[in-house]
Amino acid sequence: MAAAVYTPFLFIAAPADPTKQDTVNKLRDKLASKHNDYAEVFPFSLPEFKVGTLDQLVVLSDELSKTDMAAEAVAIKISDNMRNFLNQDLDQWRNNLSVQDKSIDAYLRGFQWNSMKYRTDKALKELADLIIQEVNQIDTLMKTKMTAYTTVKSALQGIQRKQTGNLAVRSLNDIVKKDHIIHDSEYMTTLIVAVPKSAATEWINKYETLTQMVVPRSSQKIAEDEEYALFTVTLFQRVVDEFTHKARENKFIVRDFKWDVAAMQAERKALAEMGATEREQWTTLLRLCKANFGEAYACHAHIKALRVFVESILRYGLPPNFQPMVIKAKPKQERKVRDQLNRHYARLAGVAGSSASGGTEDAQLEENLAALIGDKDYMPCVAFYINPILQ
Repeated sequence: MAAAVYTPFLFIAAPADPTKQDTVNKLRDKLASKHNDYAEVFPFSLPEFKVGTLDQLVVLSDELSKTDMAAEAVAIKISDNMRNFLNQDLDQWRNNLSVQDKSIDAYLRGFQWNSMKYRTDKALKELADLIIQEVNQIDTLMKTKMTAYTTVKSALQGIQRKQTGNLAVRSLNDIVKKDHIIHDSEYMTTLIVAVPKSAATEWINKYETLTQMVVPRSSQKIAEDEEYALFTVTLFQRVVDEFTHKARENKFIVRDFKWDVAAMQAERKALAEMGATEREQWTTLLRLCKANFGEAYACHAHIKALRVFVESILRYGLPPNFQPMVIKAKPKQERKVRDQLNRHYARLAGVAGSSASGGTEDAQLEENLAALIGDKDYMPCVAFYINPILQ
């Protein structure tokens, strides 16, 4: 097989040699002995599936390849969403990624076909369709929930930006006090102006002369941040538009502000309610991510197992007499594991001398393997890498 990315985990199958237990023991001797400590080997069993015809298996093999990628993509997407919900806290992320209340590592090591959920009285095609239908349902649910959450979060961020932006854009309801402005005057009004801090002196020198009917010495600085100072200015209502235009020409920003107690209360209430809704949906989505990741990943593993079965029948023939196994490579030993599998199972690809131990025969085997394999990722046994998500 060919694989673009190596991971520590492989699902493989090899013919009974001569028994299934012998197959496990021989592979462990190559990969998990004192002399060759490259990986751990965990055998598992598959049910007696309804095999069907050879043509059906060939078609199913192609379909399972696509289904496999789709299930993996959904599991990865859910895990990525969870990591984003947890603000990239990798420890919490790892702790929340589980399959059937087990870590991913423990689940793969002890993989067992779920016969209660995926009954073996169904045809292989029915089982594959059942699994991918479950994956699609999970994906649709998560997309719907994510869209709803994104909408709420965007609305909340919009409100928060009004509370946390600079003085040129943020809400002024918690800054401007009642005694900063004139109330209930028929002719006079108070404007609130955001002035770049570098232009504060220019404002003081200019504001009285930007238009007529500006009350002298009426400007007060009521707040400042890193970029702007916030000033009041009192003037006649009839010159507000002209003053605003002249201020803009001088890069002074007249803020749109009106003292409205009801509006202030409504803004605070909206912020509190939207914040509560966002927190509630965040909690729900995190719980859904955890549960649905486990379901999606279990589907992914079962599809791998189906691929192992189908490819083993196509490769090794009937009746089924092969041993499925999970291999977990030790750190940085993935390529060594692949090389050992190539060497150990070379006979399955018709290369003579795969049990050779002498130096000359080993050299000949290497030459034969190189000529046969060509693709550096090829393995003569049935083998599929499986994404452990956590690396």
